[in-house]
Amino acid sequence: MSNATTNAETVHRVSFLDKDAVAIPILKILQADGTVYDSAILPNIDEVLASKIHDTCVFTRVLDERMLGAQRQGRISFYMTCTGEEASIIGSTAALDDGDVILAQYREHAAIRYRGFTTEQFMNQLFSNEKDLGKGRQMPIHYGSEALNYQTISSPLATQIPQATGVAYSLKIQKKRNIAICYFGDGAASEGDFHAGLNMAAVLNTPVIFFCRNNGYAISTPTEEQFAGNGIASRGPGYGIHTIRVDGNDMLAVLAATQQARAYALDNNAPVLIEAMTYRLGAHSSSDDPSGYRSKDEEEKWQLHDPVKRFKLWMINKGWLNESQDAALFEKYREEVLAALKVAEKIPLPHLDELIEDVYDKPTPLLEKQLTELKAHIKKYPKAYPKSAGRI
Repeated sequence: MSNATTNAETVHRVSFLDKDAVAIPILKILQADGTVYDSAILPNIDEVLASKIHDTCVFTRVLDERMLGAQRQGRISFYMTCTGEEASIIGSTAALDDGDVILAQYREHAAIRYRGFTTEQFMNQLFSNEKDLGKGRQMPIHYGSEALNYQTISSPLATQIPQATGVAYSLKIQKKRNIAICYFGDGAASEGDFHAGLNMAAVLNTPVIFFCRNNGYAISTPTEEQFAGNGIASRGPGYGIHTIRVDGNDMLAVLAATQQARAYALDNNAPVLIEAMTYRLGAHSSSDDPSGYRSKDEEEKWQLHDPVKRFKLWMINKGWLNESQDAALFEKYREEVLAALKVAEKIPLPHLDELIEDVYDKPTPLLEKQLTELKAHIKKYPKAYPKSAGRI
């Protein structure tokens, strides 16, 4: 028997546990005006770290602005923004070691930027050109980098959750002082993979942080139509997992929670669940129109909790930043992203032969047969494949 059952209180009358019996506190450190709550304990942060966080915030905002515009112009096929959720992503990534492995969903490009992904690498992936690390095989925003310990994103929802348990278990048996962190949204937490992944992590005692960005919607489905329980954090104790809920728009709260979660995961070889309460200020993707399921009043209310602005005000209060420096950084990245975009969109697409490379050590006869048939099809209908026809 587990300790939970052997140490349980004994009762002699029917007594159900009420669904609202356990209240879950939410960690808040930074207020909307950039000041800290009087009783708050700050995370481990100095000016250098704060400046890197702010730099990543600005770049991510600019990238989202420019590339959503590029998608609307027909220059790329698809895009998803991080706007409004930067504190959840950057604050948690800043608490990690570079050797920790990141398994993202599809809105965590701020994390790979914090790790060092260059502007050129972003553009090459978004345009799927021959310099793309993924060789043009993925949709835009499906980044990956072996060098940065950022596993390539998969489109199917929640696949990364049990995979994160496996990665963490691998780190554990190799006796590495590193963890895995897995990002996912509230919608992904409704998938079966969520439950399988958390249960395996708890049973196998793996050093992994499950980081849920609860932004209120699974595309257009609000959380109240997804589950009846108290958010995602309430599920952690059910699996025997150390759990915390934080203000996901509070950079300092997210940083503090993740710093301590990482230490706990390493010291105890155990998983941690973090639920970050945040809000997606933009659309779910470039294919989505949020006006069909949420009001302008709701969006304006959350604009007051803008995580980038809140952190900027804190830095200004500390004397580590001023408004002119912030504006100059925005302008610098607007020019840099636009220049890189213009270069990347002119770079040729990968050669078609690369399509079957890296799948196996050596392409199988079946893959080679399929590639030959594909080339014949493209040659037969060249007008349907104008960009690919010259690369076969």
